[in-house]
Amino acid sequence: MQRILSTYLLVSKKLTPEMLGQIAAARFEAVEIFATRSHFDYATKAEVRTMALALSEHRLKLNSLHAPTNRDIDVNREGGSPLSITEVERVRRIEAMDELKRVLDVAQDLPFSRLILHMGGSRETADPRKRDAAFSSLEHLSLHAHHAGVTICVENTTSEMGDPAYLRAFVDETRLTAVRFNFDIGHAHLAEGPEDERIAKSIEPLEELIVSAHIHDNHGEKDEHLAPYEGTIDWPAALALFKRAPVKNLPLTLEIKEKTGSEATSLTDQLSVAAKSLDRLEEDWN
Repeated sequence: MQRILSTYLLVSKKLTPEMLGQIAAARFEAVEIFATRSHFDYATKAEVRTMALALSEHRLKLNSLHAPTNRDIDVNREGGSPLSITEVERVRRIEAMDELKRVLDVAQDLPFSRLILHMGGSRETADPRKRDAAFSSLEHLSLHAHHAGVTICVENTTSEMGDPAYLRAFVDETRLTAVRFNFDIGHAHLAEGPEDERIAKSIEPLEELIVSAHIHDNHGEKDEHLAPYEGTIDWPAALALFKRAPVKNLPLTLEIKEKTGSEATSLTDQLSVAAKSLDRLEEDWN
């Protein structure tokens, strides 16, 4: 089991070579970088090359990039309006695709194998026009990704368009054969139905097309992005489901949220908690 950390833990901060060094010191072997410009300015060649050098120096592999979810054009400002492949308005959809192509172009200087992408926002409703927009976007982006040597992985979310059954039907009906799935176990744990059945029912429609996964915990009510074993997910049962995936040694990326406010601790302490949760996960995996 590879030890992979998403820099979502640091997304409120500018990603630096020093932070990557701390991640390596916490016994992580690889990272998924969250591509928001205030965190990692993927459109600036100098910054991409600096990150490539830092990853090499710290012997960290870049497994994947997480696509931006906002039009975060100003590197000094976090947030902004949503960036989505489901935009019905053609001009805004083209803007979103152009931004995602900039993310894919990172592979020219810093190779990575997967781009993790959401199908719209967290409250995206299933709308035929949005479905057509997503098809148009993914058809175009898949070609660009192929030339970059990257696989686009759509992630299950808590929205109607991110529902696993909807995603699988969408890919089958549109025959987007290059698209794969990133299974987010925390989002699956928030699905409707009995809590002990949610994850199994969510993974079933996607199973043979899952090539990576996000792991984090919650209490079945909101998307808390806790470390494994801090919520109510049955991890031994969940790992058994992951072992059925056709991809050997399925990449499991730890995607936890930064502690803030009264719970805030140092980055070193948060990385230590993250590493210990993976230690326990590895025990259950084995």
